[in-house]
Amino acid sequence: MTTNDEMDSIFHALAHATRRAMLDHIRAEPGLTVGKLANFFDVSRIAVMNHLAVLEKANLVLSEKDGRSRKLYLNAMPIQDIHDRWTDTYSAHWADRVNIIKYAAEAAARKLTRRDEDE
Repeated sequence: MTTNDEMDSIFHALAHATRRAMLDHIRAEPGLTVGKLANFFDVSRIAVMNHLAVLEKANLVLSEKDGRSRKLYLNAMPIQDIHDRWTDTYSAHWADRVNIIKYAAEAAARKLTRRDEDE
């Protein structure tokens, strides 16, 4: 379970459009290097590194050293944890309602089939 401090860090990281765009690029190309990522943005490499530090602090980006470069990977689990926190109960409620509708529709279909067979 994600703590409140971790969630604050995640929401802070996702609050900036540039960081969301960075996540999109990293998701689209796992193992993207920092240098290649920086080429997508019209900001200094230092600014890119600062944004990456925020994303890494939130555990949204994982990096591994590969010689002189760093490869970046998206870690979607923190976002999934937040999703699960608010949707599990809500989803269960609606899944139950959908099941009720499904069973009612199946019962109505069986009733129509029997009626058609009797004619």
